[in-house]
Amino acid sequence: MTASECPPLSPSSPLRTGAAWLARACLVALLWPGASGASPLAPRLRGTVLATAASRAPEQSTAASEPRVPTREELARYGWLAKDAQVRPLELAIPAPEGYTRVTLEAGSFGAWLRGLPLRAQGTPVLHFRGGEVLPGDDARLAAVAELDIGSANLQQCADSIIRLHAEWQWSSQQRERIAYRFTSGHLASWPKYAAGDRARIAGSKVTWARSAAADSSRAAFRSYLDLVFTYAGTLSLESAKGRPARDELRGGDFFVLGGSPGHTVLVLDVAADAGGRRVALLGQGFMPAQDFHVLSSGSDSVRPWFPLDADAVSTPFWKPFPWTSLRRFP
Repeated sequence: MTASECPPLSPSSPLRTGAAWLARACLVALLWPGASGASPLAPRLRGTVLATAASRAPEQSTAASEPRVPTREELARYGWLAKDAQVRPLELAIPAPEGYTRVTLEAGSFGAWLRGLPLRAQGTPVLHFRGGEVLPGDDARLAAVAELDIGSANLQQCADSIIRLHAEWQWSSQQRERIAYRFTSGHLASWPKYAAGDRARIAGSKVTWARSAAADSSRAAFRSYLDLVFTYAGTLSLESAKGRPARDELRGGDFFVLGGSPGHTVLVLDVAADAGGRRVALLGQGFMPAQDFHVLSSGSDSVRPWFPLDADAVSTPFWKPFPWTSLRRFP
């Protein structure tokens, strides 16, 4: 993503009083549900997944959602994880609000994969690619930080973070032949061609591909491919996505995007609903400069950190409201 894609986050934060934050932190800790040794469902399972975090027994030990080393299955599903990382699965760390239940998802889908997204310990700050702090861990607008590497360059920003997660899902679910994303110019960058040795030759807005490298389908080559995509893709690339779900079709894995220079995009990590049909969503983002992908927290005390979905636009802490016409979905 180019440097003008997204403006930098402001480290300033309202509502960061010690007593208020401590009360919220204690409440979140008390609400963490989970079962010891839980791990995401394998992609090979068929049917649907119904996650019911909101209805899990409150007396269950909170230790189940404390940071721990990844399971063997998590290492396979989230290919960037180190064996000694300390993680919390998203669906255990962030329960649905009281009275809400996570919606049904197809097993093996991008949304189901995001429910197991590994998070760092509560209170972890957001860092940029050089290691400096962007948001303190107690910022009221921050719910959690993903255990996801950024890289050493200023590349993995807002649109790039969403592309990264989608590509990682396809990588782990053995859909690698489908990994392909468009540059802002509209040209398609295909992982299978890159793995075969094709490399982009870019002259202004013209992009051609030529076989100029040895075939390499390794994990390291995959990361190099993603860095190439991050360099030339952005919010305008995502805005051109053909998948445009209706408001009532919103699901985990969709994203809101307003393309431009600057532009911004946020990823729908999960959706929950109450008995009356009201829905809320968990939203996550990367930003500029390249920084840790993080789960956002809404300003709605009744469902925080989830975001209400009953208005004509979805308001997030760091950008103007996203109208429903900005909702997109990967093919």
